Amino acid sequence: MDSEDPVYTLTLEAYADTIVPGEKRSPDDRAIAGVVEGPGSVQAGALELMHHSAPGIAVGLPTLVAMLNQHATNYAEEHGIALDDTVPPFVALDYDHRYALVGRLTALGHPEQAGWVMLALFSNMAFDSAPHKSTLDALEEGHPGLITLGFKKPDTDGIWRFKEYGYHQELAKTHPDTTESGSPA
Repeated sequence: MDSEDPVYTLTLEAYADTIVPGEKRSPDDRAIAGVVEGPGSVQAGALELMHHSAPGIAVGLPTLVAMLNQHATNYAEEHGIALDDTVPPFVALDYDHRYALVGRLTALGHPEQAGWVMLALFSNMAFDSAPHKSTLDALEEGHPGLITLGFKKPDTDGIWRFKEYGYHQELAKTHPDTTESGSPA
């Protein structure tokens, strides 16, 4: 199973979409449940981040995909759900059932919890911080998470400045030795 295998790709997309939902890319999109408007973690590059060399998780993804689809099959049997066999079992579950299954897998005490939480963290990171891209490139490309979070481009001189305080108030005074560019002395 590899990143060219549709079972692999659809399953990882459905998992990422369960963590940070987005809107369907087309009416026949099965991986993305479409429970919200706007882009989610799939559109933000969750699969690209999962396959990036830096985190080192790509090698374990085929095993997680196989396990997730087996868990989905077991879950469906347990709940009397007939799965559409034209898509992977996890993808065949509707969003509410995907959510319930992921909640079970990530629950404290589940023997595989660490793997499922890790996959959820990468799904969140893809949307919240785009760590697989330079921030400037992500903003130039219109990264949905950074835009949703209100992240602004640097000033024309290339320096990142923030005109408003994050908490709408100054939390600490600037150190007296801070240079004009914002670097410590």
